[in-house]
Amino acid sequence: MPVKERKWVVKPSPGPHSINTSLPLLVILRDILKIVDSAREGRRVISEGRVLIDGKVRKDYKFPVGFFDTISIPDLGEHYRVVPTPTKIIGLIKISEEEIYIKPLRIENKTTLKGGHIQLNLFGGYNILVNREEISKRPYKTFDTVLVSLKDMKIIDHIPLQENNIAVIVGGRNIGRLGYVRNITPGMRHYRTIVSLEDLNKHLFQTVLTYVYIIGRDKPVVKLS
Repeated sequence: MPVKERKWVVKPSPGPHSINTSLPLLVILRDILKIVDSAREGRRVISEGRVLIDGKVRKDYKFPVGFFDTISIPDLGEHYRVVPTPTKIIGLIKISEEEIYIKPLRIENKTTLKGGHIQLNLFGGYNILVNREEISKRPYKTFDTVLVSLKDMKIIDHIPLQENNIAVIVGGRNIGRLGYVRNITPGMRHYRTIVSLEDLNKHLFQTVLTYVYIIGRDKPVVKLS
């Protein structure tokens, strides 16, 4: 094969997602969306600021794009969300322009700051500061999900990790599977906590807590397919 026709592997830059759960922006444009024909064309399009991730221009062709990120190509009027899938691990679905600024973010951990305020450290490298009054009204917990408006980083909704809420699996052999939480069996650490779920076909399955991403109550708060 001629050198210019080869598909060269691009390694993601360090960023908000791990190398195992993300793809470089260039690979998504060239190999998945196929809106550019070559790495050179892809780098040019990206460097010109013609691609947005979560509503922000990203000019690094190696930028890591992962679960629940949105990709916008204004020139084409197309918008996508990255979702976990059972077959390809990372999948893309088309969404409307209104959806690109709405994002479900899992609470990874919390940090107590001076004055008793709490910083929620969220999936994908985001964080939000909440004051003591809000904490007294909403007991945000690790592995809960907050639905966030990326325009102003305000919390729209808070969906706790609890029985009967719906989750999508983001790791392991059940990745991409949707299910209602039926039981949580605590362990000594997060990865030893087992969650039992019932999928949409009434089949029961289990996974570890770290793979569970709460995504809604009766239905997902964002489009997943």
